[in-house]
Amino acid sequence: MKYLILACCMISGSAFSQSASQLSSSLDSVFAQHFKAGEPGGAVLLVKDGRIFYKNAFGLADMQTKEPITTRTIFNTGSISKTFVAYGILKLAAEGELSLEDPIGKFFPGFENKEIAGKVKLYHLLTHTSGIPDSRQVKQEHEFYLTAGDKENFAPLLKTSGLQFEPGTRYRYSNPAFNGLALIIEQISGIKWQDYIREKIFLPSKMLQSTITDGPHPESGVSHAYILNDKKQFEELDYGEEPTFAAAGNGGVWSSVEELWNYEQAIQNNTFLDRKWMEMSRKIYPLQNWKDYAGSRLGLSWFITTQEGQNLIGHTGSQGGFISDYLWIPEKKIFYVLLCNIPKPILEIRRQVFQALSAVNWLN
Repeated sequence: MKYLILACCMISGSAFSQSASQLSSSLDSVFAQHFKAGEPGGAVLLVKDGRIFYKNAFGLADMQTKEPITTRTIFNTGSISKTFVAYGILKLAAEGELSLEDPIGKFFPGFENKEIAGKVKLYHLLTHTSGIPDSRQVKQEHEFYLTAGDKENFAPLLKTSGLQFEPGTRYRYSNPAFNGLALIIEQISGIKWQDYIREKIFLPSKMLQSTITDGPHPESGVSHAYILNDKKQFEELDYGEEPTFAAAGNGGVWSSVEELWNYEQAIQNNTFLDRKWMEMSRKIYPLQNWKDYAGSRLGLSWFITTQEGQNLIGHTGSQGGFISDYLWIPEKKIFYVLLCNIPKPILEIRRQVFQALSAVNWLN
């Protein structure tokens, strides 16, 4: 019997190795369709059962210097940044410095409509259910928003005279809500919110190269983002070219696929926040008066969704020419992250990745 068990394990291990090899080949084919040598590109990392099974990088981080992308290249993560801001708020809540039930008027006494300031709570901002309209005039004030920070991006909301819907009843994605949340972290902690996140989340998570926008970003040490213009030329589109890029609370975190895997491990191991709060962040938040046409899929900044029968926890990001996809499949213990410095069809790429995973029975 002992020998039979050993033989079965050897066969199982061999089969698993073959599956991993097949998957790697399939993923190479997937990404070869979307990334070309000598162009802006991306980096990808795939983990199964805590082990990195696939990581690769494609294209150039900087079209001027021709620096190649690696899995350690720093990209702007776009709205994945919101999860860091959310954890900053949750950490302060766990320490009793604030409550998710606090009205925003407590932190912004300059809110002109006191009724709205009293009924909109922090958890409404975290779940994109505040009902406060995005009243920024970005197109009309293009030059102003090229350098406007969190405070300037949140300021127009202080003049809100009416809501789009009652708080907590519907969903409407809000970037300036997270500019406001970042300002609250700064107000309560007494230090720049970027420094708070670096100290409380980045360092415990071993995100030593990751950074957060705080004014102009360095010209070197990070990837630059591009779009393909009408002349079929690559045109840079990030800080200084894209309005609201300097507003960091909604999209200011810069990281690599390797360090985002460190972040995911820190979340799963409750490294910077205890289990109760971590689990709360990744469950659908109870909104008692929900009236939207679709069921809520809103965690505390995370989106709780399904795809091809799989329960997913994740967030996408898009800012300037950067675009990204961050995904955890809890039942299968699969983690997937893709960071690009040129717009790519990330949901189509994800679908193709899922096909490759299904082909080796990793999603069955």
